[in-house]
Amino acid sequence: MRSVNKVTLMGYVGRDPEIKSTASGVIIANLSLATSYRIAAKNGAAAKDVTEWHRLLAFNRTAEIIRDYVKKGAPLYIEGQLQTRMWEKNGEKHYVTEIVIRELSMLGTNPNGKTADPGYAGTAAEVIDEDIPF
Repeated sequence: MRSVNKVTLMGYVGRDPEIKSTASGVIIANLSLATSYRIAAKNGAAAKDVTEWHRLLAFNRTAEIIRDYVKKGAPLYIEGQLQTRMWEKNGEKHYVTEIVIRELSMLGTNPNGKTADPGYAGTAAEVIDEDIPF
């Protein structure tokens, strides 16, 4: 039996993307995406909006597109997969679960009014085998 690791999100970028490069020249974009939903009101109470924050990673060409066109507040649609990384610092293990972007669509314009190539729905098919220290 085959397994599936797929995440689909549509939300807003929470901060300007952080762009880094590895020693081998792989470009990496690190950004956060906010999604929200509403919890229905009960017994006369007001409905409550709940925001979830997601950590996203993109590599190579998709990271370049993010660097050039995506800013805080930009609406994005992404498809990707969950990835959990572990590292050790001062003898203590740390874990983080992120979404590696495989497909990216920019929705509308970013807060600076800049739009990307309208035909671009990026893909980050390149997978790297090195440990990414950040």
